[in-house]
Parts: sequence; C-alpha cells; structure tokens
Amino acid sequence: MSTAAKINILVSMLNYTRETFGWPIEDAEVRAALERAYCDGSWGVYDGPNCAALVGALREFFQCESALLCSSGTVGVELALRGCGVEAGDEVVLAGYDFPGNFRAIEAIGARPVLIDVVGDTWCLDAAMLEKIVCERIKAVIVSHLHGGLADMERIVDVARSQGWHVVEDACQQPGAKIGDSLVGTCGDAGVLSFGGSKLLTSGRGGAVLTSAPEICQRMKVFSERGNLAFPLSELQAAVLLPQLQKLVERNLVRSERVDYLRKQTAEYSEWLRPVAVCDGAEAAYYKFAWSFVPAESRPELRERLLAELHAAEVPIDAGFRGFAGRSVRRCEKPFALPVCHALSQSTLLLHHPVLLAQEKAAHQVAEALGQAVRQVVS
Repeated sequence: MSTAAKINILVSMLNYTRETFGWPIEDAEVRAALERAYCDGSWGVYDGPNCAALVGALREFFQCESALLCSSGTVGVELALRGCGVEAGDEVVLAGYDFPGNFRAIEAIGARPVLIDVVGDTWCLDAAMLEKIVCERIKAVIVSHLHGGLADMERIVDVARSQGWHVVEDACQQPGAKIGDSLVGTCGDAGVLSFGGSKLLTSGRGGAVLTSAPEICQRMKVFSERGNLAFPLSELQAAVLLPQLQKLVERNLVRSERVDYLRKQTAEYSEWLRPVAVCDGAEAAYYKFAWSFVPAESRPELRERLLAELHAAEVPIDAGFRGFAGRSVRRCEKPFALPVCHALSQSTLLLHHPVLLAQEKAAHQVAEALGQAVRQVVS
C-alpha cells in the first residue's frame, strides 16, 4: 500500500480533508454585521460608519496615530513606501525570499530592489546582512514577518535609523503578533496589514497602513485622493472586519497552541523537518506555519515528491514562495550571495492556518500524515 493510500485511510478515519479546512469559518457576528450593513444602507455608500469604526478600532488595537484603509496589502506596501518619500531612482532593501507583490510594489514606484539574505530559521530579513550594505540611494527597508517567523526589528530599526532609512513593516501574515511589548506593524515607520480572502482578518480583499508619522500619512493621502479614494476599502468589507478584529487575540492564542502541539508531534523528524523558530520574548501569529524540508534544500525534487504524497491525501500543506534569488540583475541589486533564500525557495513547506482553529485531532492527523510522507520520501 502506498503512503498516500495509508494517509487517505487516516484522513477518512478522522473525517478531515483539505476542503474541511475552509476559510472564512462560520461566524454569527460577521453574519450580523452583514445584516446590519444591509438594513442601515451603509453597504452601498462611499463614506459611512463602518470604515470610520474600523479606522478607530485599528488605531486603538495597534496604538498608532493613523490607519489608512486601502484595497489590498500589496497596494498598502506601495502606499507606505510613497509615504516614506521613496521615489523613482531610489533603492529599497528587500529580503530575497518574500512575497512577490513587495518586489513589484518597489518597481511600481520606479525604485529598485536591493536584495539581501534571510535568517534560515525565521524566513525573515537578516539584520546582520543589512548592517553591511553601503549604498547612497537606499531610501527604505521592507521587513516581512513570514510563516510564523519574526524579524529582529530592534536591530533592523537601529541600522535603518543610523543610515537615515525608513522601515516599512509587512505584517500581512501576522496581525496581532508581538515582539516584546510592541505589536508587529508598529515597530517601524509604517506597518501594512492585508485583509485578503485567506488572511487571519479577511474581507475578501483589502488592507491598511498603520503609522504614527503625520507626514507619512499625509503623503499617502495625497497620492490616494483623486477626487475620490483611488484604492478604497468598502463599507461592507469594513463591517465584516470589525467583529474579526475583536476575536483576533483569542484566535491567535488557539492557533499558537496548535502550533506548539505540531512542534512536539513532529520533533522526531527533526533530521528532515526544521520548523520556524520560536523567538524569545515574542508571540507569533500563524497565517502559515513553516518547515524547511531539509533534504530539499539541496535536492528540490524531494520536496515535489513529498508534496505529491501530501496532496494525493488531501493534506493542506503547500510550497513556499519562489523567492527572488534568480531574478535578473537588470531588475534588482544583489550586493551579496543569497544562499539561504535559494535553499528555502526549494524546501519550504507551509501549513495553512484553518487547520490550527480545528480540533486538536486535526493537528494530530496532519502531523501523522506529514511524518508518514517524510519517511516514505527519505527512505
């Protein structure tokens, strides 16, 4: 019997499949918010009570001066860069392993990405490499907190301040996460949230930029306001986000507990599976939970075999980002080699967060299925 067949039996016994872990989940408060928006007519207006309430709730939650709502996290990154004064011809530092939209956001302004490596157990920009860059045209640094990993924001911000660079913090994957006493998204000059259809806070589409710098907020507004908002979030989207924001801390806690369980359940495979690191004094949020399938760091075909086994069994684990290590120098600067980015682009496995809100037996099922598939591939 094949590994996929064995895993299928396990899945059927527990009555879980990829489709079971749908998102968004049923939520009575979200339904009620939709009904209120219909009854009061706010769903069909340009400027109504829901967006104003969401702005207020975000400012209170993140303890920031301004929250500019927008149409997506990708647009939010571009707006944040423009708010920080980035212009055509400038350069922006970006991790060589990151969401593709961040690379494109830099290009959309006419600026040029400067790629540096990431830390292997956090999937986040390497502060030590940032310290080594010497370039007069750098204006800003984009720092993404990916796959449950958290960047060394204190060190990154210190380096940026010493160089006169702005810091844009991409918190799209980790709303509610904390580094020390600071919420992710508030450590730099501007922080970006995404409300995309798969995110922890979802309205199908949408985003927000957080900042406490009036000049950054003003530049973003000037670029966005063209007789009307060019990159709006609708009243209906804002309505469904409000009750989700109220539950974010509680749900993040459940997801963290499930991740702790998964770490323990998969510890026996540590020779082959390296999970994202737990950062001291920090509380991660888990939109994705990452492992590096270590053998695939040098042999990428092994990850493809592993994913084929898992997908055949409908286990909700997928590959990570492709990264930018192979991008042409016509499009970006590469002052240093990017070996970690290259390795992670070949080896990253990502578990999608809806599993983490399911019952503990779902996490057990995933761990068992992953372990069986790993043993089959490495044997």
